[in-house]
Amino acid sequence: MKDNYKYKKNFLIFFTTGLILAILYCLFVIPAVNNPDTDKIQPGFFSEQNNTVLSWIFPILLIIAVCMIVSRGAGRRSGKMMSFGKSSAKVYVKAQTGKTFEDVAGQDEAKEALEEIVDFLHDPEKYAGIGATLPKGALLVGPPGTGKTLLAQAVAGEADVPFFSISGSEFVEMFVGVGAAKVRDLFRQASEKAPCIVFIDEIDAIGKKREGHTGSSDEREQTLNQLLTEMDGFDGKKGVVILAATNRPESLDPALLRPGRFDRRIPAELPDMAGRMAILSVHAKKVKTEPDIDFAAVARATAGASGAELANIVNEAALRAVRNGRNTVIQADLEESVEVVIAGYQRKNAVISPKERETIACHEIGHALVAAMQEDAAPVHKITIIPRTSGALGYTMQIDEGEKFLMTKEEALARITVLTGGRAAEELIFGTCTSGASNDIEKATQLARAMVTRFGMSEKFGMTALETTSDRYLGGNSSLICSSYTAYEIDGEIRKIIRKCYENALDILRQNIGNLRELTDYLLEKETLSGSEFMSIIAKK
Repeated sequence: MKDNYKYKKNFLIFFTTGLILAILYCLFVIPAVNNPDTDKIQPGFFSEQNNTVLSWIFPILLIIAVCMIVSRGAGRRSGKMMSFGKSSAKVYVKAQTGKTFEDVAGQDEAKEALEEIVDFLHDPEKYAGIGATLPKGALLVGPPGTGKTLLAQAVAGEADVPFFSISGSEFVEMFVGVGAAKVRDLFRQASEKAPCIVFIDEIDAIGKKREGHTGSSDEREQTLNQLLTEMDGFDGKKGVVILAATNRPESLDPALLRPGRFDRRIPAELPDMAGRMAILSVHAKKVKTEPDIDFAAVARATAGASGAELANIVNEAALRAVRNGRNTVIQADLEESVEVVIAGYQRKNAVISPKERETIACHEIGHALVAAMQEDAAPVHKITIIPRTSGALGYTMQIDEGEKFLMTKEEALARITVLTGGRAAEELIFGTCTSGASNDIEKATQLARAMVTRFGMSEKFGMTALETTSDRYLGGNSSLICSSYTAYEIDGEIRKIIRKCYENALDILRQNIGNLRELTDYLLEKETLSGSEFMSIIAKK
């Protein structure tokens, strides 16, 4: 601070002096030099001799000021160069983060696996007496938003030890050797503050499998080699625990995953229904809610949602309550926020022609009727033709009554039949088809392809794996593992499944043509129907 203040003061003095001399130079020296009447010599300080002196002093002072600025910038750059090998890990303590296992919900198995590490840091003598050593590393794997970073912070908060946090991408530098130097500096700091926890987020940035050739990945491989060496070099009895998180465990180098480095692989999967209810309850404590909130209903409607998405749903509900002028969150706020996260906000000012509104209503009632007339389809929860910001002009929401982890062949076929119900209704009523079924067609094709290539639900191919999937935590990238002729036959089998489901949807709607027309008119009037209201109308028929 003192050097910075001194520099600013010196620079201000030189700048002011130079400015004054520049003004004098422009007013007196330049006119005197350019004056053709050389016989008229100005007296006193502004004489011809003094003007010559001023013309030398000003450039010299200007050069000095420029040199000071350049040297100052060079000093800053050299400081940055000298800090390339420094680790940028952030150190947190319990008083700053305040995270404990009570803040983590829906990850009971992961918490149970990490509690042993916390107990070791609290009472290492208990484990040393039997000869056990602390696991050097634990790898947290799972989809984005499942709370991997929160779990690591909770471990540090429970153990009440320093917590180093750094991202894997921060080790990657342009200059070879800098990443390895950062790894050495990080482990040196960790050894000085032991017992402690080092958390490396997105470790796949530096821990990818090493290739058989050298090239642009030299810096990343050197950083990985240094990380492997450091993990082997420190004593587990000191209490330094390495936690890492990744969404792509299959891309990590096998040397990083062997026992003695990352001894434990702890999954942080998407929460089940009980986990979703627990997560909603945790985040609902941070906002004011009505006492009669039914978290079970919200949990059923959010199957497949991560903890981060559930936290966003609660926050969206609180924002909606404020917009509507209420001080507490009610059940309707949570239900609407679920739809906001799934389909986006309502486009209340969207202008849609009456003909298109009728087509959209017919399309959605087609989905709902086909779902209601099949035993293996999920019950209809809501039907609406209010456009959403996601691009959907309407949608039919189905919610299973309970949690499901398996899907039968009959359920898969029923789902494809429901997806084709919208297009079937358009063709049956209007004798044509529209682009509104594009998303339905995409989903139906994906499910039919999975039935043939991965689920073994095809009569033609049976229990044969024809496709592999990678990056399952990031949506999954599929690739066929068959010949081109087999791929041609796979396409034919997919078309056969979809065509059969489409014909089934047409048969269902032909048998319920009266309901289709009447419910379409009713939806045009109401714009939104609940599942119970929809089923009551069908029951009367």
